[in-house]
Amino acid sequence: MIQITDKKNCCGCNACGDVCAHKAITFKTDIEGFWYPEVDTTKCTDCGLCEKVCPVINVSELKKNDFERPAKVLAAINRNMQVRWDSTSGGAFSALADAMYEQGGYVGGALYNEDFSVSNYISNNSEDLVRLRSSKYLQSNAEGLYKKIQNLLKAGEKVLVCGTPCQMAGLRAFLRKDYENLIIVDFVCRGVNSPKVYRAYLDSLERKYGSKVVYVKAKNKELGWRNLTRKVTFANGENYYGVLMDDDFRRGYHTNVFCRPSCYDCQFKGFPRFADITIADYWGIERVSKNLDNNIGTSMILLNSTKGLQYFEKMQDKLEWVETRFEDILPGNPALQKSIPMANIDRVAFFEDLDNTNFETVTEKYFPKPLAYITPKKTGLKLLRSKLGKLKRMLKHLYEKFGYDYLAYKNFYEVNNRSNTEGTWSRCLYTMPNAAFDIHPSAKIRLGVPVLFGNNPVKGMKMSSCLRMEENTILEFHDGPLTRYGSGAYNLRYGAYIEIVNGGHLTIGQGAANVNLTIMCAKEVTIGNGVRIGRNVSIRDWNGPHVIVSDTYRNHAPVSIEDHVWLCTGCTIMPGVTVGEGSVVAANSTVTKDVPPHSLVAGSPAKVVKSNIEWY
Repeated sequence: MIQITDKKNCCGCNACGDVCAHKAITFKTDIEGFWYPEVDTTKCTDCGLCEKVCPVINVSELKKNDFERPAKVLAAINRNMQVRWDSTSGGAFSALADAMYEQGGYVGGALYNEDFSVSNYISNNSEDLVRLRSSKYLQSNAEGLYKKIQNLLKAGEKVLVCGTPCQMAGLRAFLRKDYENLIIVDFVCRGVNSPKVYRAYLDSLERKYGSKVVYVKAKNKELGWRNLTRKVTFANGENYYGVLMDDDFRRGYHTNVFCRPSCYDCQFKGFPRFADITIADYWGIERVSKNLDNNIGTSMILLNSTKGLQYFEKMQDKLEWVETRFEDILPGNPALQKSIPMANIDRVAFFEDLDNTNFETVTEKYFPKPLAYITPKKTGLKLLRSKLGKLKRMLKHLYEKFGYDYLAYKNFYEVNNRSNTEGTWSRCLYTMPNAAFDIHPSAKIRLGVPVLFGNNPVKGMKMSSCLRMEENTILEFHDGPLTRYGSGAYNLRYGAYIEIVNGGHLTIGQGAANVNLTIMCAKEVTIGNGVRIGRNVSIRDWNGPHVIVSDTYRNHAPVSIEDHVWLCTGCTIMPGVTVGEGSVVAANSTVTKDVPPHSLVAGSPAKVVKSNIEWY
């Protein structure tokens, strides 16, 4: 019978419980929140089946496949952008699942329960894919899964199931034979986290926001795939975005504090794989295929068996993909081959403290935020060194941009050294060569971020960029929240012509503008955060001295471009217009009236052609 004397020898796959016909095995959760099998000796007949299906005990027999290492290594993205956006990586699992649903088959995976614990689930209802999609990053309970799969296979049903490598090895051991109507998918697993710790983490967020958690998405894409953002939505409508190591749970996970003991000595790494197909993030895709990388997520797919190759042929049209070298995937996915090291902490004390205090307290004690996320107070010599370091970096940057162009340095000094220019060494206006400035002494420039004015990456190009500001006008650049494009310097490409007259106020948030942007501001133009501006775009709140005699004509009126708007090539934004948050203005459109949020408008005059859109 199964007897766990060393917890690292149990991966918690639950296969032993499913195979026991006498229901002698139940699972007891320890202080760490992980379950382990417990045998009722009064029911046990000592048949040995539980040991025969244990993937840890039988790993050497199970670790075999048609190929010693993957027959093909692919980088892929789902052709359905909404699916890709909602996926952890590039949407490979959804493509695999859709192909099975189309055959009338069943798809198995992990989903959140109401309390945000995780269980394995299988059905032939394609509507379940939304819940199955995306990684959950904690151990899932697979009780009953193996029996259900076996019954479906014996009934002749087609099945595709995805789980951790240890769960899928447990499935192979449980079934005891291969089924042609079964496709097994695993993923590159770094380690499974404690459900108990995860619940404590969510409880801490509920206390902070004063509301219940209603939605969680690991690796939410709103701030970009690489930021590894966890988005948590609360019943009161508020949202939390945990970015990289600033998120307490991710920091504990990536410092290996609360993974299952077996994960520190995982028996399911390396090759050959236990599954027909392996999926993961394709970290390093930017060095392999830039066409498949725009920071929305790219999947790595390993085809490990003949069945895996054949199945991919049936669903490859759902993906945009390229074949890559096996060697290309190894640097970005070390978890393919090696286990994580155990954290250098008192693990017993950690879980005892978690029981007696709260998640916030143990976070601060055992894995506090790194210094990169804490703004230190600088005094004396440290402050001087910091300022000198910033000055050195700025001078280096100036030389890289200006070279020996005397006029560029002169403009830089005059623009940034004005009494009405508000900025710092790190927040200044970089006056690129061939940029021209006509700024009245009373005009105010407020720099919350560094600005590259007229940035020109093409050597020898002489296209000018111009800024004209009349008296008592205001130009303001401010930083915004972190987005998938990052935050920081505003990149205004060459050919820009910005004119602020009649006491106008132009405000520009975090974002970027392509070549030949024209802005005429005589009243108030506000451009929000995350706004992307294409080539040859014109924005104006004033039509000058010319008027059309009409009761609907507006000669001058404020313009507002709200957050996360995409102004495509050649579009024109006319006076009095508000472009709602999350909208897209199609190429060569002329916008003469307000654009509702999350709308796609096109034409001249522009009209709504699609509502409730998201763009990335």
